[in-house]
Amino acid sequence: MAPRANWKGFLRLSLVTCPVALYPATSDTEKVSFNQVNRKTGHRIKYAKVDAETGEEVAAEDIMKGYKVDTDTYIEITKDELDDISLESTRTIEIDEFVPKADIDSRYLIRPYYLVPDGKVGHDAFAVIRETIRNLNKVAIGRVVLTNREHVIALEPLGKGLMGTLLRYPYEVRDEKEYFDDVQDVKITKDMLDLAKHIVEQKSADFDPEEFDDRYETALIELINQKRNGLPVAKPAPKSTGNVINLMDALKRSLANEQQAPAPAKAKGKKPKKRAEGQREMLLPIAGSGTAAGKRAAKEEPKKAEKPVRAPTRAKKAG
Repeated sequence: MAPRANWKGFLRLSLVTCPVALYPATSDTEKVSFNQVNRKTGHRIKYAKVDAETGEEVAAEDIMKGYKVDTDTYIEITKDELDDISLESTRTIEIDEFVPKADIDSRYLIRPYYLVPDGKVGHDAFAVIRETIRNLNKVAIGRVVLTNREHVIALEPLGKGLMGTLLRYPYEVRDEKEYFDDVQDVKITKDMLDLAKHIVEQKSADFDPEEFDDRYETALIELINQKRNGLPVAKPAPKSTGNVINLMDALKRSLANEQQAPAPAKAKGKKPKKRAEGQREMLLPIAGSGTAAGKRAAKEEPKKAEKPVRAPTRAKKAG
């Protein structure tokens, strides 16, 4: 099932306009998530919105936005007042300029979105805008309003659609000089640089995001499955800190270790790997386990040695 669009409106380049929808390009829903639970009853913890002074719960219709001036003073802002200052970019992404992609500092990048035509009309206008950006080999810069705030968005072709990346404003990016001024200027010998270069060459490979495993997520799943099946949870062995050695020795040992390790395999004609379905497939629920009655029933029944549910194995490279 396709996710819901975060935004719907129009994409406009001068007088060329088409209806579009903006979808999130990334998702965290496949990650393991936790709820807070009452240790004594096994019931989930819920939070109520209460008045900070009276302690009484406040109804949703009585809650409004306020800007804090000092400890006890807030400037109240109503929804109508926010609507009155809404910008045109609330419903339209107007392309203001085209810039080289290399000119965009990576610190300004926030998150990616997919931009597609909305409905059956406007596909021709969308294609004209998309191919214009592609032929120019540049990035289109516009503005869009999400969650009541206006954002700068950079648009570039991606297959049959457009990828839009939200950008930060200059005031949101900290000056690196505040952090780098105290970094000492040190002299590096040629031998050290040569050794480091050899290490880099041993570790060089083509970037492939499918090669990155979320090891913490895998460990979480194994921990949950072990506890679900009543299996003992083994404590990890203490990590060795190692002996302090000088930089030159560290470089030499690193190079020796890398030369002994197998070189990264370069696959030919790789097949697309099947995407993991997430925790719903990897973790199987226990009926009634969240309630006190369910816990009592679990204690009364003898536990069977159930095989832990493992994460889907990664497809091997072809070749």
